[in-house]
Amino acid sequence: MSEVEAYSRNKLIDYLNLPPLDIEICDVTLRDGEQTPGVVFTRDEKIALATELDNVGVEIIEAGFPVVSPAEKDIVKEISNMGLNAKTCCLARSKISDVETAVDCDVDFISIFIAMSDLHLKHKYHKSYDEMFTSAMSAIEYAKDHGVGVRFAAEDGTRTDVDVLKKAFVAAEDYKVDYVSIADTIGILNPSTAYYLVSEIKKVVHTPICIHCHNDLGLATANTLAAAEAGAKQLHTTVNAIGERAGNASLEELLVALRVQYGIERYDTTRLTKLSKMVNEFSGIKPAINKAIVGEHTFSHESGIHVCAILEEPRTYELFSPEMVGGERHLIVGKHTGMKALKGIVKSMGYELEKEQLCVLLDKIKNCTEAKKGIPPSRLDEMVADLSRN
Repeated sequence: MSEVEAYSRNKLIDYLNLPPLDIEICDVTLRDGEQTPGVVFTRDEKIALATELDNVGVEIIEAGFPVVSPAEKDIVKEISNMGLNAKTCCLARSKISDVETAVDCDVDFISIFIAMSDLHLKHKYHKSYDEMFTSAMSAIEYAKDHGVGVRFAAEDGTRTDVDVLKKAFVAAEDYKVDYVSIADTIGILNPSTAYYLVSEIKKVVHTPICIHCHNDLGLATANTLAAAEAGAKQLHTTVNAIGERAGNASLEELLVALRVQYGIERYDTTRLTKLSKMVNEFSGIKPAINKAIVGEHTFSHESGIHVCAILEEPRTYELFSPEMVGGERHLIVGKHTGMKALKGIVKSMGYELEKEQLCVLLDKIKNCTEAKKGIPPSRLDEMVADLSRN
């Protein structure tokens, strides 16, 4: 398959007359991803992941939450001074002490957050909105006075009254924040409301908008794309969609969707499978077998009808080629394999069997107890070799 034919583009999107997306990716695997219960990345693992994220081409890497520990602070500072093409940022609560620690990490900007929803104000902070907002602006002012960029983030922004959110973001612009950020902290959005909320915020602010989606309803990637269509600039992701509870918007899903849906090709998607495997190894969390883009079954085919078509033209049943994401195609022999598909698979293995031999092989496959999960390639090779010798 040629580079031009590596994927099928969704041409229906052209009928929507959308303006070109103006986006950048901020990957938060090293911070939000590490907040997955039971996950801790070592220094070397964080360095390796930051390097590979930079190789993929993400524009911003959120390196951590430096106030958590001295070791965390040291790692964030080290990543910031690695000479990456990507900018670096880190998280800070709306406390001067947090911001002091963050400033010392040499990051390009600090994400300073407060929650503004009634639920969080009442049950987490036990303070009023005005008290929390004043603390946030003091922290922002301190960071800006020290020459560091600021992303002002509204935790639980999607359960915050829209007028309150607008008021806060407009006021924050007076403090010269570099971004305002909407966090869908509990994953309540759907694509329609994600689009609506970003559109509403864009009516009153001139600062670039960030969107940070969690996956509690399985909609994080879709919501992020909808927000981008509405004008959100900075899109937050994690590799393999790891993160608290159900995780975050998936980096691999988002980058491939940006290419297929909108023709954005500046990211090196051929490194995504490798990156996924690194996060799998470092986190101990394996993606679902049918996980989009990087799951083991993403390019696996068993149905005879599918296999026959795949052997002639892979795009018949593959939206994008495995090579585009650094993956591999697997043609599975099992219960649903037909004669024509089997012949093609056997030929691809370097064997030529007579029709009678293929019939015998197919019967063995259908009746083989291993067929419940498909015949492993090594076992199929043994079966074909036995027939070839007879």
